[in-house]
Amino acid sequence: MFIAKVTGSVIATQKVESMVGNKLLVVEPYRLEPQDRSSLVTTGRTFIAVDMLGAGVGDYVLITQGSSARLTPETKHLPIDCVVVGIVDQAHIDHACVYSREETPAPEAKPEPAAKKSKPKAAPAPKPTPLPEPEPTTEPEADSDE
Repeated sequence: MFIAKVTGSVIATQKVESMVGNKLLVVEPYRLEPQDRSSLVTTGRTFIAVDMLGAGVGDYVLITQGSSARLTPETKHLPIDCVVVGIVDQAHIDHACVYSREETPAPEAKPEPAAKKSKPKAAPAPKPTPLPEPEPTTEPEADSDE
């Protein structure tokens, strides 16, 4: 298992039937900072993990990779290689807390993205100039026999 930080999500509207309804997260594995061993730092790698627990962006999670990812009752029939198996509350190394969910500031709310700009539409074709209506022709009245 590894500790990883959730950095994003993936939406795939077309996928194999067994993956429908599964939440996909972008996770970045972290490791202990080697110099002072008092903090976690990124490994620089990124994975896509199936989330069964409801983790969100900014959460630190426990991930399992490889065939172990398919050993939970929820994932045993899924074609996956990485799964979130826990949400980390705290991590302690050498009697020191290197991560605490309670002490981590909540991610700042990002403003809603502006509405997606659509491609400019082509200018409408000019309306054809209407033809002048023909003047009514007067036909001589037919004599009627009464």
